[in-house]
Amino acid sequence: MRKVGLFALAITAQLAANAQPTVLVPGNAAANGFPEERLQRIDNVLQDYIRNNWIKGATALIVHNGVIVYNKAFGTGHASASAPLKTNDIFRIASQTKAITSTAVMMLFEEGKFLLDDPISKYLPSFAHPKVLDKFNAQDSSYTTVPAKREITIRDLLTHTSGIDYAQIGSPYMKAIYAKAGIPAGFLPHPQQLAAAIDKLGALPLIHQPGERFTYGLNTDVLGRLVEVLSGMSLDAFLRKRVFEPLQMQDTYFHLPEAKRSRLVNVYTEDKKTKALLPWSDTTFRGVSVDYPTNNNGYFSGGAGLVSTTADYAAFLQMILNKGVYNGKRLLARHTVEIMTQNQIGDISLGNDKFGLGFEITTEKGSLKLGQSVGSFAWGGFFGTSYWGDPREHIVALLFVQQWPFSHGELGDKFKALVYQALQ
Repeated sequence: MRKVGLFALAITAQLAANAQPTVLVPGNAAANGFPEERLQRIDNVLQDYIRNNWIKGATALIVHNGVIVYNKAFGTGHASASAPLKTNDIFRIASQTKAITSTAVMMLFEEGKFLLDDPISKYLPSFAHPKVLDKFNAQDSSYTTVPAKREITIRDLLTHTSGIDYAQIGSPYMKAIYAKAGIPAGFLPHPQQLAAAIDKLGALPLIHQPGERFTYGLNTDVLGRLVEVLSGMSLDAFLRKRVFEPLQMQDTYFHLPEAKRSRLVNVYTEDKKTKALLPWSDTTFRGVSVDYPTNNNGYFSGGAGLVSTTADYAAFLQMILNKGVYNGKRLLARHTVEIMTQNQIGDISLGNDKFGLGFEITTEKGSLKLGQSVGSFAWGGFFGTSYWGDPREHIVALLFVQQWPFSHGELGDKFKALVYQALQ
């Protein structure tokens, strides 16, 4: 009986190991639950958007059970208008950086470096004794404050409930206050150090009391600085060593090497009147530079600074889907991934869905919209990139474009619907 029991345990362990893909590999779509005629509908919609000049180009990738069942590029997107987009082209993923930085934070949590409900001021002293905005004078951006009821915690930062707002895209009051203080959103045209910016941010007021509501803000930039302080490494170096190298993410960078810049996709904008697509210019969004991956600004924005490819980011998402393991390497514990992908904001409103530690989480109500399974984790980026992972259906899906603003932003939802209609 003992030999039989040991044999059964060995078989069970082997099956469990086989359930985790070594690396993402292309496979036959139909054999993996995605008939080609159904996937063709994705081609049709993306080609329609390009023909209508609503987007210049896009790359899309779908993984099912660790197998790449769809990986295509459409349209153009480089300096040469005639050069077709390729599946390995590099995009500014902006806020998709947040999930990666949050993962780095949770790796340090697993090492006993901090507790989630520690005050951030324990590690970044400028955040001690936070204050909340009371009155604001639009004439000169002066303001008065009241004391915060409690300190900002690391959990508040991971869930965007700290009261820290966003520079350049946040509320009018805080945009003005941050601009006056020289606080960036991450797309910098000039050199700046993360440590200096976060130190200044800590002394500025919050838009609301910590834990009171969800406000999308510079929280993950603060967490990027936390990674530096706790690890003794720059955020760039930490992510390279602890995340990108184990996951074989060879095209993900804060500062894109010269040899790879020909693969960086151009950013487009829309004519305000006609909505026709135009190349991004310095006047499109004052203070926002799309050259931040190549201009040597030295700013490692944990909330917005990375460039990547669909394949690289899919490997990261597959690791999360695998409960922390990929390519034979464990980056996070199973339990850590589980708490990252559960509702961490309680009854605080975020539309139909909730937020975990670094990800938006699909609720039962949210799943009714497009068919994403309850517990799916997702987010996107300022320039039109988006992703989600579906643990129940074992799906990772990504759609990348490079455009702001995006009058036809419903494309992201259409892509979700198209992925689920193709799944058999």
